[in-house]
Amino acid sequence: MWDYVLYAIIVLIVIFLAIIIIRAISFKPKNDVVINDDVIEFDGDKAVYNLQQLVKCKTISYKDSSLEDEKEFEKLVNLLPELYPNVFKVCSLKKFDGRALLFKWEGKKHDKPSVMMSHYDVVPVSEELWVEPPFAGVIKDGVLWGRGTLDTKVTLNGALTAANHLIEKGFVPENDVYFAFSGSEEINGVGAKNIVDYFEQNGIAPELVVDEGGAVVSNVFPGVKSACGLIGIAEKGMVDVVYKTKSNGGHASAPKPKTPVGTLSKACVKMEKHPFKMHVTKPVQEMFDTLGRHSSFLYKLIFANMWCFSWVIDLLGKLQGGEINALVRTTVAFTQMRGSSASNVIPPEAEMVSNIRINPHDTVDSVIDYVKKTVGDDKVEISKLMSYNPSRISQTDCKSYNKVASAVASTYKGAIVSPYLMVQCSDSRHYGRISDKVYRFSASDFTAEERSTIHGNNERIRLETIKSATEFYIRLLKSC
Repeated sequence: MWDYVLYAIIVLIVIFLAIIIIRAISFKPKNDVVINDDVIEFDGDKAVYNLQQLVKCKTISYKDSSLEDEKEFEKLVNLLPELYPNVFKVCSLKKFDGRALLFKWEGKKHDKPSVMMSHYDVVPVSEELWVEPPFAGVIKDGVLWGRGTLDTKVTLNGALTAANHLIEKGFVPENDVYFAFSGSEEINGVGAKNIVDYFEQNGIAPELVVDEGGAVVSNVFPGVKSACGLIGIAEKGMVDVVYKTKSNGGHASAPKPKTPVGTLSKACVKMEKHPFKMHVTKPVQEMFDTLGRHSSFLYKLIFANMWCFSWVIDLLGKLQGGEINALVRTTVAFTQMRGSSASNVIPPEAEMVSNIRINPHDTVDSVIDYVKKTVGDDKVEISKLMSYNPSRISQTDCKSYNKVASAVASTYKGAIVSPYLMVQCSDSRHYGRISDKVYRFSASDFTAEERSTIHGNNERIRLETIKSATEFYIRLLKSC
């Protein structure tokens, strides 16, 4: 009898191996993105010059508005007619609170409008730590240095330079095109929200929205060596959670067994030891299904058979963290802690803050519930600061996504185009109210080093990247 059982087990193992191997062998790349080989000719040097002038505007936004220099924002806005004269000849312009600008380029039809988004405010800098001045527009060795070159004046410039070029050539878009730019994105300002309010109030339902987000990057997916053009079809939500506990304070020479900082530390350890459950949502599933087909055979075994190997992704995420982990679960990062102002005083009150990025499967409310349950200590008061839920998930099986994918593949030859989940936040989340065709692509091919300078020191962009961003928008606008 036992021989039959052993035989049955061996047969089942063989069948199992055969299934996963056959599925992996059949897991071949899809060729469903249209690539246009037409040559796009335009003045690339003018595109570089335009961005150089924008970078010279010190448009730093601060939570404390008294630190902002409105003259620098006005300087940039006043530069636009000089840099993009054809746009101002043809397009109307509305302004909204939040230093928001909305250009309308009227098309032949008006029922399927497109929106090209960007923001022109930038984060603060520590100028003394930069190799080149952050607002001088220095060009050196084929690179333009400056805050905002990558995040994200490059897309504002790419969109307007492309429109300026097409208008000069007599092109009229098939449908209305809007250019929506905010001057308060870095502080989660109201600029983009006010534009969406205007669209909603006037019955304008965008057929296509493109904002910053993904880019053409390499070495970001297991087993894939080719560059990947990642188009965000959703973004995670966010909540800053405050953990607070109180005591009678006192001198540190005679402490009680549990101090406020010790209580908070225990809560921190509990949260880190009990991460949120993994959930592979639609954006990530589509990314795995697209890029997994281009990975090495070992990874194909996993991504072609997620029904039995999802635990591998789960385990690696828990052990290593990083980008793959951020794609499949709500993440928690403890970022701040405050206690006593003196080393020999037990604080009467202590608090810490965690920044939580919310997977589309979860919500702000469900996250707070999980935190309270996991900490499980009535002495720790848990509250939230700024928060918002994950964005609406956009369609990929539609003409709008295909337009963006085609423009990416046609501009950045050889890149594998894929949907993905954006783990950062952007103004585009507001558009989920009025459209399910919101896509996040920064129209750039970034190296790992360049990505590390975003919000950091020595932000800079290759001149060829500036030109390719303009080419991308020319291709995209011609399809609108």
